[in-house]
Amino acid sequence: MSLLSPLSGRVRHARTTRVTLSSLLLSLTLIGASLASPPAVAQNDYGLPDLGSASGGISSNDEYRIGRAWLRQFRAHVREWDDPITLDWINGIVRKLAPWSELDRNDFIITLVASSQLNAFAVPGGVVGVNTGLFAFAPDRDAFASVLAHELGHLSQHHFARNMERQAETRLPTLAGFLAGMVIAAGGGGSAGLATMAGTQAAAISDQLAYSRRFEQEADRVGIEALARAGFDPEAMPRMFRAMQRMASLQGSNAPEFLLTHPVTEARIGDTQARADALETATPDPLGTLAYEMIRARALLALNLSQPSQGLVTLREDSADPDAIAYYQALAAAENHEIDSALAALDRLHDKHPDLTLISASAIEVARDARRYDEATQRARRLLRLQPDYLPTRLALAEVRLQQDPASARQQLEDMRREHPDDPKVWNLAAEASGRSGHQAEAFLYRAEFEQLEGRMDSAFAQLKLADEAARKADDFALANRINARREDFKDYRNAIEAF
Repeated sequence: MSLLSPLSGRVRHARTTRVTLSSLLLSLTLIGASLASPPAVAQNDYGLPDLGSASGGISSNDEYRIGRAWLRQFRAHVREWDDPITLDWINGIVRKLAPWSELDRNDFIITLVASSQLNAFAVPGGVVGVNTGLFAFAPDRDAFASVLAHELGHLSQHHFARNMERQAETRLPTLAGFLAGMVIAAGGGGSAGLATMAGTQAAAISDQLAYSRRFEQEADRVGIEALARAGFDPEAMPRMFRAMQRMASLQGSNAPEFLLTHPVTEARIGDTQARADALETATPDPLGTLAYEMIRARALLALNLSQPSQGLVTLREDSADPDAIAYYQALAAAENHEIDSALAALDRLHDKHPDLTLISASAIEVARDARRYDEATQRARRLLRLQPDYLPTRLALAEVRLQQDPASARQQLEDMRREHPDDPKVWNLAAEASGRSGHQAEAFLYRAEFEQLEGRMDSAFAQLKLADEAARKADDFALANRINARREDFKDYRNAIEAF
């Protein structure tokens, strides 16, 4: 099973739920009906604040709770692109920008959405999302980073909280509308997402739009300064805006949701250009540029699996480095089951660019997906000796061990669970490893953790019930107590989700 197949129905651990406007509007109707008597919410790290009260502000901790509850809902409605190498690369860009973005916390969760639509977003509490389609649109690393810098600017200025405080009487509907709009945008719903968001706050829509324009200006200011200070080219932001403006003018009402909710005007372009002119130009980073082009190659192949030549055309039209093109061709060869050719090409690229970890990691994944488990293990061990914390390869090695030695995989995943408690993929692998190595109660518990992170609370509670029964049958009362404690936590998570 290939990692590079998000749009062909082979996304690992992804939902097959298809989002429809009618289902989301029904959800909003039910939410609206519940506003008269909002559910009680436990006050812990995952409970939502009382958004129905007009008194008091929304703290950073409140934003964190909102964001984590929102993420569960979002994951339940969209298909995610399961690509640990790309996820790790984006996380590196975000962490490079974060210290300069006026943020008061840096515990980010990155989500990749399997959609060809141009879109990126940031949600309170450090949730950052990127559609596969953004890679197709952004021709270079700094242009891509400029979009993330802008989104982090929204987070750092607490625009969500400020908006909620200003719209105190309609907080929950606005939150629900935001969720519905983002889900539709991620799924390629065009202007329907904007209409849904507008519908939840129709009484104040004109004032809201004016307020949003100020938010955009603030996010631009913070974003472009962070971009420059982090070593990226500040000119990338106005350059990206001009490209977006051209797309919006060509596509009109069919423009991607991102361009409808982030309108690009001449004034914005002029303002960011003036700011860019006043900032120091970044020193070129050839290795960083090549890394982006290779990550972009992964996304383009994922978007063009049925016709790989199309992704190659895009890379060539944007004058990609020949080695990025060779990388694309190697991955395409692997998709075509030409494993020896793919691995040989990746090895040549590694010899030429030994500091680009993603090349070696890609070879490991190719070997794993071809079921060459011994070779994948040898390659993974070599890479992990140099970078022991590199998560994509740790995950790949865990998957290989799961096939050959489940008990060893279970042991390896113990540390990964503690280090990455919010990563559904880690919990899913841990559940599989525990089940295959004979730890049934533990397997059910870990599957419950996976389900709750994906927003499927009914399934999570069902798995907890099975876990409790298995633990008691095995007279493992310590584990049964642990399961009961998690059941109470899950109730809090469910309350937080129902607060939407």
